[in-house]
Amino acid sequence: MIDTIKKTLLAGVGAAVVTKEKVESALGDFVKQGKVTSTEAREMAEKIAADGKKEFEKLSGEMNEKIKDVLSGLTRSTQDRLAALESRVEALEHKNAGKAKGP
Repeated sequence: MIDTIKKTLLAGVGAAVVTKEKVESALGDFVKQGKVTSTEAREMAEKIAADGKKEFEKLSGEMNEKIKDVLSGLTRSTQDRLAALESRVEALEHKNAGKAKGP
């Protein structure tokens, strides 16, 4: 499960890099066509990068919380199963103790 999460995050980072390259390429084309100045293109690129970083951090935080929730649920479930097993073992020990004393 952790490997899947890691792969998902790495894919997101890879997508961000590809997106950055595409943004830079598109802005470069706009500059060449005279639609924006290089200063405007740089400002737009910085804004897009900052917005992307904020979004990535937000999604990363949300994912961390979800992972914690899932792991917490697994822990509770494991604790419940362990308590049930302990109860069964105790009952079996008690039953066997009664047989050992016998008539």
